[in-house]
Amino acid sequence: MEKHYVDIHCHPSLKPYSKSFKYNPTKQNALDPNRKNSIWHYSPPNFLEKFVNRIVTLTKFTQTDLTALAKSKAKVVVVALYPFEKHFFGKEIIGVKGVTDVMVNLAASISQSRMDYIRSNNDYFMDLMDEYHYYQQLHNQVENIDGTIYTYRLVRNYKDIESNFAQETDFKKIINIVITIEGGHSFNSGLDMNKDMASRTEVIGNVNAIKNWEHRPMFLTLAHHFYNELCGHARSITMGMIKKNQDRGLNSGITELGYEVIDLLLDDTEGKRIPIDIKHLSTPSRKAYYKLLDTKYVSEKIPIIASHGACNGKHSIVSWNQTDFPEHEEWFCDIDINFYDEELIRIAHSNGIFGIQLDERRIGSNKAISESKMIFPNKRKQLNKKALLVWRQVQHIAEVLDKEGLFCWGIQSIGSDFDGIVNPINGLWTAENMKDLAEEMLNHANEYLSKNLIRLNEFNRINAETIVERVMHGNAMEFIKKNY
Repeated sequence: MEKHYVDIHCHPSLKPYSKSFKYNPTKQNALDPNRKNSIWHYSPPNFLEKFVNRIVTLTKFTQTDLTALAKSKAKVVVVALYPFEKHFFGKEIIGVKGVTDVMVNLAASISQSRMDYIRSNNDYFMDLMDEYHYYQQLHNQVENIDGTIYTYRLVRNYKDIESNFAQETDFKKIINIVITIEGGHSFNSGLDMNKDMASRTEVIGNVNAIKNWEHRPMFLTLAHHFYNELCGHARSITMGMIKKNQDRGLNSGITELGYEVIDLLLDDTEGKRIPIDIKHLSTPSRKAYYKLLDTKYVSEKIPIIASHGACNGKHSIVSWNQTDFPEHEEWFCDIDINFYDEELIRIAHSNGIFGIQLDERRIGSNKAISESKMIFPNKRKQLNKKALLVWRQVQHIAEVLDKEGLFCWGIQSIGSDFDGIVNPINGLWTAENMKDLAEEMLNHANEYLSKNLIRLNEFNRINAETIVERVMHGNAMEFIKKNY
């Protein structure tokens, strides 16, 4: 694919910002890419790291450092700021601090200094601001990557992106950084695992503050891993010693304070609306949010965003055990953090976006993941098998929407969650493998259309190249243009 790929959810700063706590002064984004606290620090997976990931699913390497993004020829990246939650080190397990620290460090590859800071920190919003400032430090500073001058620029809107495109030359390239936020706890709520402690005044003040940032977030993921006093969350952690820390607020609905925060975020005064990303919301919270959109906001065009998700193949939150596509039933991971067909239809009706998460724990059933594995991996054959996991997401969404008489290729995009706490799809290790994904997706798209084109509504009969271009680039760019 000639056009640059767009990722609508990734974490380039999570590892280097975490590493910065080992240095003095802390929280510094080093211009020297050889330093691990530089967002340009390039650490692709070596053979041993790939082997370890295959065996025990640990991701110690970087996936979307700015050098990897430059090498992938990425031009627009939607990044998530994330104040790491204290409850990965909760009271129930504080007595075995060493064990949980090792577990979290293995899963997220963050420094002990960062973990100690998280444990003692009582201001998520300050941590959010510090990560935002981490990006600001090297805004428009240059790096030489393989003989080409690169810089990244935080953008304020789509016009900034267009302006940056116009300024590029063959030897000077710009990576556009669009800010988002993952987790409503960022407003400094959910600090205590066992009781509500949030200050309404403080939370509302912090929401108003981010709406007035120079680089206003394009959207905000309201829930994350633990209860934040705003809404319920879906189960996302399976590690036994940490899993129980998710129990409070699990599968609950939106709170009074949560509704107030949502209303403030959706207030479009001065064009400063910040739409809600529904990923990580519990099913009761998703139902409540959809009801809000259908009533209070029914006359407004608010896009529904699932920034890094996967299909579960089931009909709806209500009919959670029914499927309209039994032939797809064995493809998907049937968990409620993944999304139901009725939700895909809602996203399409709202002109929203669906980012496909490149995480083996979410994207396929155990059977599908097992069938995608090779004992003696041949790179191209492995890529074809792994890209099939992604293609099935694209295909299922398309068939759900086509059945409803909707344009069926318009919401699918990539929301990799790279450099988050993910187990990447083997072979699709980093941003540099997105070209490989596009090439193999094209093969799957051609094969699908050769057998199924006539079954689609006439307006959905587009060619394979256009489908893959939309998934890798076009749909995300259209969404950013309309909503930022």
